[in-house]
Amino acid sequence: MQPPAVNAAPLKLPDSVDAVIALLAAENYVCDRRLATALFLSLKLQRPLFLEGEPGVGKTELAKTLALCLSTLLLRVQCYEGLDVAQTAYEWNVARQMVEIRLAEAAHAIGDEGDRERLAHSLYSRAMLIERPLLRALTQPLSPVLLIDELDRADEPFDAFLLEVLAENQITIPELGAVKASAPPITIITSNRTREIHDALKRRCLYHWVDFPEVERELEIVRLKAPGAPERLAIQVVEFVQRMRKLDLFKAPGVAETIDWTNALLALNAIRLDPATVSDTLGVLLKYQDDIVRMQSGDTAKLLDELRARALLE
Repeated sequence: MQPPAVNAAPLKLPDSVDAVIALLAAENYVCDRRLATALFLSLKLQRPLFLEGEPGVGKTELAKTLALCLSTLLLRVQCYEGLDVAQTAYEWNVARQMVEIRLAEAAHAIGDEGDRERLAHSLYSRAMLIERPLLRALTQPLSPVLLIDELDRADEPFDAFLLEVLAENQITIPELGAVKASAPPITIITSNRTREIHDALKRRCLYHWVDFPEVERELEIVRLKAPGAPERLAIQVVEFVQRMRKLDLFKAPGVAETIDWTNALLALNAIRLDPATVSDTLGVLLKYQDDIVRMQSGDTAKLLDELRARALLE
């Protein structure tokens, strides 16, 4: 079953990898060339893009920025344990169906078999569907960005349900048939790799691992996201966080935490890193007490000494 035809101009997509980088940069998203290449190919080949990586490296932000750059709708499925079709694709408007049944009964419109068939048909028409993000993504006149966020948090059977959406840009509703997209969504799937995603789903996507950025790129991000930070402080923050990620922490800080920490230091009017300030603000960077205790027990001083040795704290 096809959605109603709507005349709409197609999205103007970037025509090269460099154009992707420039498009995202216009909205302050710093994208390395490998990620930009994966995104360009996803757009060009109309294939979903599967992004894996540590939390806080910019996977979700990429989808949000892309929707903004293309001036199109962002539809987001935030995954969690127990997620099902009714919450992500569609459900029948039971309350409205019950009203229709009672109205038919009151009007004595349910008489013979033909009346019952007509009522049943009306109860399971498109008008009775409540569209959730996956189905909405297939019925838009202009291709939206469909973000399936943190898929690894959903149960494994949900992977199987997504196969039809990803491979054929359609959802089959037993009572109606297949609803196929006339303007296929730009699909981005993210995972923090707390569980392995089924191979069948991965085969339907282009894959890219989003790693922590190198020093220069992370510094560029901090300059954009915390423009009030003095250059010296920004360098110290990025160098300190880069070294933290090499420690055996339960959860290394992501780029999002680097930005948050820079803004927190600005709020405290800090002009450079010192042991007391770092110790007092570790909760901005780290989210586990064991990691904070480890840093306060000697690793903070060690990292600051390394920065001092490179003349970054002078």
